[in-house]
Amino acid sequence: MALVFSSCGLGAVMNLSALKTNVSSSHKKFLTCKRSKIVASNQGTNTTASYSALATEPLTKEDLIAYFSSGCKTKEMWRIGTEHEKIGFDVKTLRPITYEQITALLNGISERFDWDKVMETGTIIGLKQGMKNISLERGCQLELSGAPLETLHQTYDELHSHLYQVKTVAEDLGIGFLGIGYEPKSSLEDATIVRKRRYDIIQGYLDRTGSGPDLGLRTCTVQVNLDYSSETDMIRKFRASLALQPIVTALFANSPFSNGKPNGFLSIRSHLWIDTDKNRTGMIPFVFYDSFGFERYVEYALDVPMCFLHRNKSYLNCRGMTFRDFLSGKTSHLSHEQPTINDWENHIGTIWPEVRLKRYLEMRGADGGSREMLCALPAFWVGLLYDEECLQAVLDMIADWTTEEREMLRTQVPVTALKTMFRDGPLKHVAEDVLKLAKDGLERRNYKETGFLDAVAEVAITGVTPAEKLLKLYNGDWGQSVDPLFHEMQY
Repeated sequence: MALVFSSCGLGAVMNLSALKTNVSSSHKKFLTCKRSKIVASNQGTNTTASYSALATEPLTKEDLIAYFSSGCKTKEMWRIGTEHEKIGFDVKTLRPITYEQITALLNGISERFDWDKVMETGTIIGLKQGMKNISLERGCQLELSGAPLETLHQTYDELHSHLYQVKTVAEDLGIGFLGIGYEPKSSLEDATIVRKRRYDIIQGYLDRTGSGPDLGLRTCTVQVNLDYSSETDMIRKFRASLALQPIVTALFANSPFSNGKPNGFLSIRSHLWIDTDKNRTGMIPFVFYDSFGFERYVEYALDVPMCFLHRNKSYLNCRGMTFRDFLSGKTSHLSHEQPTINDWENHIGTIWPEVRLKRYLEMRGADGGSREMLCALPAFWVGLLYDEECLQAVLDMIADWTTEEREMLRTQVPVTALKTMFRDGPLKHVAEDVLKLAKDGLERRNYKETGFLDAVAEVAITGVTPAEKLLKLYNGDWGQSVDPLFHEMQY
């Protein structure tokens, strides 16, 4: 779900020279942004363009545009980043993992596998090793934010190393982790809450604007981060991936249970986002307008209410003021604070459309799943977006899809997945065509990566999603109990 922004991603070392080289031609006028602001600064797993705390000149909208432009990379520098979450449970009771258990797990992984501990107010809240991070979502979901890697074989190795380390320590603690998109058995009241100030602020905001705590406490996703070479390349990839996001939601649908019984959805995780703060979620139609580009996304993000500011290891509640107000000084309780590029980076990390722009593109449509499906998602997107021929084929395919059709797919797919009717037939047929394109794209990469698509290709060919397989077991061999799922879906 990644409700709280993650500092992982695909950022490269940025300095003034790199910034100037990577900014797209349409924004060359912004290369004069105040040089005293730009410093090399480590941010989580990246070294990104950041603004010095000693900057004397105000932040401008042009600086915000240049931030996105600075993400442009030559094709040789394109990488693959994955993020995936897992739901922990006590093996004996099948109840949610406790905070003491997750703390013991993090300490154990750190000590046995040489990860650095990430601490907050004396408590371990995550781990870091090189360009990889392990963090906790609000409901104690364990998330790996992977390193930016060159091939799908490397992402496979990273995933399996991570799951081996987690399983090795977890078995000694009597806990396990599920590959599924939503906690299947326990009630919301049973959830274990990670107490962080930033989580509390964001959750308080969500409680007032939509689906409430469910998103933070019981959902799990897998996401893929991919690069762009220019503003034009970003636009094309954004449009292609946003239009196809409901296809991915259908193929990876894997959250049919809530509170121990079927919930009426194949992806309740995806459905919950529909009812969540429409200011910062959804299919953002303006991506398909002729005016779309870095500046248009900045205009969008400027008007999204802010959640918090990070100052001196503390989190200040923004009480819903927009970044535009903050930038212009039209604030009251935070009038003494000056906006920085780190504030902007934090702010755009609290915006959750189906595809998100950072200094890379983040694909957000898939439920968490089996290790094979976790590997299939990056294979799907790399095949489509990192191959020019496939990317153009997707753009041609979606060229006449209307806003209403895209919204219909976004709304209906969590319920009926590949059986959703689209134009002259079920969505399954579109999924098959797209999978064929993804395979072709991977073949042209010449890394022998097409095998990573096998698990999702089976879903497209049969039309049976992971969620529907689980429902069949629930109504058959499992005797209408979700308890066997904890063995079936455990990593």
